[in-house]
Amino acid sequence: MIPRLPANEKELLRLIKRGEGLTLEFKRSTGELREGMQTVCAFLNGSGGMVLFGARSDGMPEGQQVSDKTLREIAQAFERFEPPVNIDIRRVKVKDDREVPVLSVDGSIASRPCLFEGRPYERLETATCRMPQEKYEKLLLERVHSRSRWENAPAEEVEPRDLDGDEVFRILDAARSSGRLIGSVGNRVVDMLDRLGVRRNGKILQAAMVLFGRTFLPDYPQCELRMARFRGTDKTEFLDQRQIRGPAFKLLEEAELFCQRHFPLPGKIVSGRMERVDTPLIPPDAMREILVNALIHRDYSIAGGAVSLAIFDNRVEIWSAGTYPAGITPDMLTRDHPSVQRNPIIADVFYRAGLIERWGRGTNRVIEMCRTANVRPPEFQEIGHAAVVTFWVNVAGAVPLPTQVTTQATIQVTTQVERVLVAARRPSSAAALQKAAGLKNRVHFLKTYLEPLFAAGWIERTIPEKPRSPLQRYRIGAAGEQALKKTKEE
Repeated sequence: MIPRLPANEKELLRLIKRGEGLTLEFKRSTGELREGMQTVCAFLNGSGGMVLFGARSDGMPEGQQVSDKTLREIAQAFERFEPPVNIDIRRVKVKDDREVPVLSVDGSIASRPCLFEGRPYERLETATCRMPQEKYEKLLLERVHSRSRWENAPAEEVEPRDLDGDEVFRILDAARSSGRLIGSVGNRVVDMLDRLGVRRNGKILQAAMVLFGRTFLPDYPQCELRMARFRGTDKTEFLDQRQIRGPAFKLLEEAELFCQRHFPLPGKIVSGRMERVDTPLIPPDAMREILVNALIHRDYSIAGGAVSLAIFDNRVEIWSAGTYPAGITPDMLTRDHPSVQRNPIIADVFYRAGLIERWGRGTNRVIEMCRTANVRPPEFQEIGHAAVVTFWVNVAGAVPLPTQVTTQATIQVTTQVERVLVAARRPSSAAALQKAAGLKNRVHFLKTYLEPLFAAGWIERTIPEKPRSPLQRYRIGAAGEQALKKTKEE
């Protein structure tokens, strides 16, 4: 954590007593100005920090005489930073004629990598060191990427008709339901794309293809999900595998369904209920958070990369093309850390749809959910040029999901089913019926409730010829009314 600039001698003493560390450095005087500026450079390339001139490592402020010449030397040293940086300076009086100049900087992604006298520096615990060339080049690429990213480049030759309009409507409905999109968005797809920030100056962005692409997806190999269930603990034998190319929200749904098919679900069938009472292998919200992170943070400039879901007997791995964003290391994800987004446009649409927060707490929430469920928290790694998250769980002997009920004779009228049928007496959207049932997981509601009820004829579509119409609503059918009537008689 970056210390606060001291306003007086008392605060200065308190700061010095903390001792040198990752964000704090002491110099005896500005006679060590060059070394102090190297440390300022290291702080700029990290999380920020302070350099105190006139402080001893034993916790005592000696101070120094600060003349006009001293201030000129400091100002001239500032000019040797590339790119130009903003450095706060405060002079704290400690004796009649002596002061401690304090230099403070914030770590800013926009300024990384920073050079002093043509060289980059980094902070390692209490030491300032020359930054390795490989790391410098990576930070330099990240800085260029932040200004000219793959996601905000125009998608050449792509027209609105190449996007899935139904998917755009669906996500906008989710954004309104989450309260993260307020006000009019227009009736045309292009107006909605503008509102979501995936169309600018009349040009559809690459981000729009990731989120809503349809016709041109064969030209976007980045939009791929690879899923496999392996026998044992290596990749020798497949039990099941799938490769899907599609928009991001659909890939998320497919990944969740694949997990449901292959995760063991310890539990039992309770009479009178459509669903099992069970304890998930991995908390569903935790799994979804990691899958969402893989989709929104992957490096889409790597055309041959993909998001991969691999299920073994002893673990579940989620791979995402590209390393973690600059400034984020795997070990930081297990504690408080800044929110660094590689694809802020894509991330913003997921945020509006209610699937992520903006405060960099996603992995912390995953760890909390796992601990609450007595599940080992996931392991975060960088392997090659990929970010990898591993859940170490016992998948061996997985029990498949029970086959979805599709006939009227076998559907049980549970509390949730009754709520859906009652709500469907007035034509309602799928989201409204899910809300009436009191269920949070949309995929679970669709697969376990809505689809079986529709297949059994208990509910009907209001626009049967256009099943994916954004105006589609569901209403109770004759079989559903009979089921409700029978339930009341019983």
